[in-house]
Amino acid sequence: MIVQLLINDGTKLPLSAMPDHVQEDLARELGAIRLVDRDTVTAVATEFADLLDAVGLSAPGNVDAALESLAGQISPHLADKLRDQMYNRQGTDPWVRILNMATDDIMRVLSDESIQIGAVLLSKLPVARAAEVLGKLPGPRARRITFAVRQTADIGPDAVRRIGQALVADYCRTRVTAFDKAPVARVGAILNSSPAPTRDDMLAGLDESDAVFANDVRKSIFTFENIPTRVKPIDIPTCLRDIDQNDLAVALAHAFATGGARDAAANFILDCISLRMATALKEAAAEKGRVKAADGEVALNAVSAAVRTLADAGSITLLSPDADADGA
Repeated sequence: MIVQLLINDGTKLPLSAMPDHVQEDLARELGAIRLVDRDTVTAVATEFADLLDAVGLSAPGNVDAALESLAGQISPHLADKLRDQMYNRQGTDPWVRILNMATDDIMRVLSDESIQIGAVLLSKLPVARAAEVLGKLPGPRARRITFAVRQTADIGPDAVRRIGQALVADYCRTRVTAFDKAPVARVGAILNSSPAPTRDDMLAGLDESDAVFANDVRKSIFTFENIPTRVKPIDIPTCLRDIDQNDLAVALAHAFATGGARDAAANFILDCISLRMATALKEAAAEKGRVKAADGEVALNAVSAAVRTLADAGSITLLSPDADADGA
């Protein structure tokens, strides 16, 4: 009766969020209602209002909503595991999860699956998103999938549900891995903190065994030598404020002594700050004299690590390692 009252009042209820069997029971109950006298309606409404007034706490009511409210509170792999279990339960609409997939993942399904499956998926997408996906697919395949939509006219709900369940099984399973970061990022982080000879030797070895992986690792690496090409001149003063002044003096002294890309990076830093500050840093570096190679490497890594920390915190934005290649 409460549902019928709200519907009569023009309220739009999110009944589709309830499990199918609950919606089915509700439809049967509403269908069984005939005429109800005013006193009964008033009594039911009053009882319902009293129940609402007595509520002291409300929870999300389903696992999906609970996981949304717990975002950032529980471990990601456990959240994914619970989400998988929820979507695998009988009666859960698999298409809810499929339609929440990223556009790139939707395109992968349309590219990998049969034309007929693609036609069903395209039919389930909202119109605007279907148009977006079609525009990104190769022309011939987009036309074949669009033409196949005409063959979905007589397909039954159960068949559509089974197709959705199969797609969820193939494309929505969460892979729980032992490492949060990709292999490229992990190797890059290790080489970032390694002495230059070790880093160069490892990269040379990677070039011989897997040139593509080696190239990706190079892009993930940020060292003292990368400062001129990866850090904006306007961000250099911000970086220097977070670097230990002794480390900076030792790093500059070692960079000037070794020359090459390190010397260029050191001069780039000095060119991006005031003349007075640059002069003070040059004098501090000169006072260090000829530093030991090991100490110099530690100082260079400390400088680059401080810059990476600022970038990770969002205080500065590093330029893309491909920026030079794109501009060339």
